[in-house]
Amino acid sequence: MTTMNFAGLPRTQFSVGPGGLAALVLTLALTGCATTTDPQATADAATPTKASNPADPFESFNRSIYGFNTALDDAVLKPVATLYRDVTPAVARDGVGNFFANLGDAWSFINNLAQAKGEGAYYSIVRFSVNTVFGIGGLFDVASEMGLQRSPQDFGLTLGRWGVPTGPYVVLPLLGPSTVRDTAALPVDIKGNLLGYTHDVPARNSLSVLGLVDKRARLLQAGDMLDAVALDKYSLTRDVYLQLRGQRSQGDGLDTEDFGDDGDAGMLPPEE
Repeated sequence: MTTMNFAGLPRTQFSVGPGGLAALVLTLALTGCATTTDPQATADAATPTKASNPADPFESFNRSIYGFNTALDDAVLKPVATLYRDVTPAVARDGVGNFFANLGDAWSFINNLAQAKGEGAYYSIVRFSVNTVFGIGGLFDVASEMGLQRSPQDFGLTLGRWGVPTGPYVVLPLLGPSTVRDTAALPVDIKGNLLGYTHDVPARNSLSVLGLVDKRARLLQAGDMLDAVALDKYSLTRDVYLQLRGQRSQGDGLDTEDFGDDGDAGMLPPEE
């Protein structure tokens, strides 16, 4: 499933939750990934003198799109997401997150099959079935309570599984970080979003907006950490995204989300 992502934050669907993203941001910052090759580019990120990463040959253009996305996020999405987090009870936010994660399991099932990952496909379809039936349409994550792990996949990762290279890093208007391969996969991921098959257009649009706001709210903590540790937020965002996608593309067998050691693999991580 494809979800929109503003603020230039890594597109993290099916890969890592806000807790894991925050930890990776901190790790990369401490290991020097927050710096650029050119000191002037660090001091003035909006006008770098040259590309600081060979995977980012379009850096000048990407930075301009990143700036647009960030400005839009600061003006609209972040305030709305903050209000949503502050006024919506945690149990309701958990239900919203579980609902959209459950839809993601259905698309992960298709992509696990396409990648010949039988175990991942099994877990994805069983999770979707259990949570849809016993979790009231996915509002409750019964599958994780049963120890059924989440195996998140998307079509970009499916292309990578069969040898399609990532291509250069790109920043898309409104959608944020991507690569040429992931951008080419977007139309297929959009078709794989079960919300697209809802015939009630107002309901579909409302759910899409709710999913967008909920995802942005879950990234507030990671965004705050990014603001705190990054000398150059653009470079760190790029490095986080490329590292996450690289790890996902190289995974073999059952590629699961594991947010703890107490049998809660597959659960959404806590927001705080």
